[in-house]
Amino acid sequence: MQKRITAADIRQLIGGDETAFRRIYDVHSERVYQLAFRFLKNSVWSEEIVQEVFLKLWLHREGLDQEGNTWLYLYVITKRLCLNQLREVRRSARLFEELMTHIEAANNQMEETLFAADIDRQTQHLIAMLPQQQRLIFRLSRMEGLSHKEIAEQLGLSPNTVKNHMVQALKTLKTALHQSGYTYLLALVFCHHVLR
Repeated sequence: MQKRITAADIRQLIGGDETAFRRIYDVHSERVYQLAFRFLKNSVWSEEIVQEVFLKLWLHREGLDQEGNTWLYLYVITKRLCLNQLREVRRSARLFEELMTHIEAANNQMEETLFAADIDRQTQHLIAMLPQQQRLIFRLSRMEGLSHKEIAEQLGLSPNTVKNHMVQALKTLKTALHQSGYTYLLALVFCHHVLR
């Protein structure tokens, strides 16, 4: 897919070329959606904004500057339409409540994403601190899904030795979690999610 809009694309759009319009849509529609979502925190409203923005682009194409910045033009239209939507929301108790719900959901999702990323960083750090043999066996077991027997065969160890290394690795990780400030409950959830 073409990533950049050229002056030739804009000239063709001004002339009514639907293929050029589709190229511009393909390049910029996701950015328009993301910008709208930043304002509105609502996927349905944001999708409607995308459609309206590109409808306006098509209807007013003859006034475009063929040497201009297409994204800047779309940005201005998107921002204006979002502000209009927010003004409408302020006038409607139902729409305002819907917006607040979506903002709360978006914030919760962002917090969950950041929390998950923090846990993942913590996990990788703790795993890296394990002794080499424990680290290898842990990764083969938890990340590649091998059984103790398969790991033993691959490494030339007894299944019992593999089991002992896993027990020690899990014990070390749980202790480290506790010392790094995670609650016991979080440690249990963490171990269920990451160490399974």
